[in-house]
Amino acid sequence: MGLLQQLNNRDTLSKTAQQVADTILADPQAALSLPIAELARRASVSEPSVNRLCRSLGCKGYPDFKVKLSGELSSTQGKVARNIDFNDSVSEIISKVFDSTHASLTMAQEACDTATLASAISILTNAKAIYFFGHGASGSVALDAQHKFLRFKKPAIAHVDVLNQRIVATGLTQHDVAVFISYTGRTHSVIEAANIVSATEANIIGITSLDSPLAKHCDTVLPVGNDEDTDMYTPMTSRIAQLSLIDILVSGVALKMGGAFADHLLRVKASVAETKKPGL
Repeated sequence: MGLLQQLNNRDTLSKTAQQVADTILADPQAALSLPIAELARRASVSEPSVNRLCRSLGCKGYPDFKVKLSGELSSTQGKVARNIDFNDSVSEIISKVFDSTHASLTMAQEACDTATLASAISILTNAKAIYFFGHGASGSVALDAQHKFLRFKKPAIAHVDVLNQRIVATGLTQHDVAVFISYTGRTHSVIEAANIVSATEANIIGITSLDSPLAKHCDTVLPVGNDEDTDMYTPMTSRIAQLSLIDILVSGVALKMGGAFADHLLRVKASVAETKKPGL
């Protein structure tokens, strides 16, 4: 039974718990941004009473309750990102960003298909070269992927420029893998680059929405939800989910390459360590 259902089940709640439940149910989305002291004040109860209700619902406390409620709302209302309003306080911004990020990661984890991820890891492990494509916020994820995949003794290059993407896409071969990263999967130039790659024999992996135009050009799709409002704000929570998928792929490739490859990773780490000042 979900949290909202439990809150609506008044027969199981004490009078004090009902007051808290009524305050939350009046506007569950707004309640997510309330500190425990403010929620307690609005419900005319004490802070310990709020915590007792949260624990009775199977949560560790109020912070855990907000994370779980945020995830439940995102799945029932289809809205992970809680828009930041111009009159929001710093406290409200903190709550909205962290709560939305937790919900986004929960949704991304639930969307992960083990077989699809295992296939993507194998494809990347066997590739002679890996090319990452992305624009804007997704471009920063592509650059992060380049930084991490460079450790695997094979070319790993991120392209965030439209012209470079088209030029590189034209010359890919069956030994290459193209990874397209796009939150919406509807950026025209990215779709065009993927279409160019699809005319080659290169394998295409997409980190994008399953039902997007970009996904249609991909051999393998690792889904990232598209419930975040990017009309006014740059993608925030979706970027974290994309970075997490990159980390899964990097970890999977490293493990698949076996223990012998560990020596190379240690040498890379030692080389990078030399760039740091002693004692830092």
